[in-house]
Amino acid sequence: MSSERAGSLYLLPNTLGDTAPGAVIPEAVLQRTRSLDYFIAEDPKTARAFLKRVGPALPLQGIRIERLDHNTRPQDIMALLGPLLEGRDAGLLSEAGLPAVADPGASLVRLAHERSVRVVPLSGPSSIPLALAASGLEGQRFAFHGYLPVEGGKLASSLKELERESRQRRQTQIFIETPYRNERTLAALLRALDPATLLCVAADLTLETESVRTEPVAAWRKAARAIGRRPAVFLFLA
Repeated sequence: MSSERAGSLYLLPNTLGDTAPGAVIPEAVLQRTRSLDYFIAEDPKTARAFLKRVGPALPLQGIRIERLDHNTRPQDIMALLGPLLEGRDAGLLSEAGLPAVADPGASLVRLAHERSVRVVPLSGPSSIPLALAASGLEGQRFAFHGYLPVEGGKLASSLKELERESRQRRQTQIFIETPYRNERTLAALLRALDPATLLCVAADLTLETESVRTEPVAAWRKAARAIGRRPAVFLFLA
């Protein structure tokens, strides 16, 4: 079912941390964000904080923000799309970076396509391609794996399997982790991977505290620096 009066679903980039939106998001995208009065976001509270920094054209009290997170039931996503089917434009916001990439917003985008609603992706920071570009690793063949298993034995076996695939396909392997597990994850990488495998850790991308380091595992073992509880992307190439 589609509607000739259907609005557009704009995929709006968010900052990757506490930085000025204008420093990392194009002005035309900020203008589009300011023009909207209906948003769908992982967390309405943080979405309002972001909109306040952007400077919406309308008072925040007059802006509708609905929640879409990992707990949203599939049957409730259709209700979020309802205003668009009636002709209202909407903005989809993630907690950080681009929505629908490692993000629950993908389910709404898929439904929008099913209902012939126009989906408009807008430019802004995304930690995964930024980390890949800055790593110096293979940029023609790569795979993003989201979160790897938490349990130690399963994590080690997953890393070894990904390393085999990387070696066979000349493919960069990319994954993320919850910041408080960064040091544990780095230790697991240094135990499981071959000394010659290239490992990159990219943390706090686009922020003043940004750091990107790519070296063989052997070099990391000699001088492994603490990552801290910062948003980080892990990449390696066997």
